[in-house]
Amino acid sequence: MDFSGCTGRVIENPNEALTVALEEAQAWRVKLINKTMAPLTPPPKTIHKMQPWFHGHISREDTQRLIIQQGLVDGLFLVRESQRNPKGFVLSLSHTQKVKHYLILPVKEGRLYYTMDDGQTRFADLIQLVEFHQINRGILPCKLKHYCTCVAL
Repeated sequence: MDFSGCTGRVIENPNEALTVALEEAQAWRVKLINKTMAPLTPPPKTIHKMQPWFHGHISREDTQRLIIQQGLVDGLFLVRESQRNPKGFVLSLSHTQKVKHYLILPVKEGRLYYTMDDGQTRFADLIQLVEFHQINRGILPCKLKHYCTCVAL
């Protein structure tokens, strides 16, 4: 349901419902950030760097080793910077005893979004993308269940 206007209406189209939900979540996030952001708080573009699932500049090979070292459990994941695309990120996910890698690209449509499916599903930031896929599979073979902890390789 969409209660963003003066009157509510039932949304039957799942894609439209997802769009409305994402816009609503972003509006709340912006309000919260504007109210609580201290001068030393990182800007929203870099806030993902403080998340335990974000591993920064780690190679694909080191990612494979790290996930294998932690057991190849379905849903074990991490997010890292892409080595091939300087503006992109990669979601690396363990599923059926294999490590799969999904490219996350920034898309500029009036504002910056992140997507893994050519813009069909867009997220305001990487945190929102991860939170969505912890609840929904989306294009992934399974939900994100456990983040990969950072250990020395």
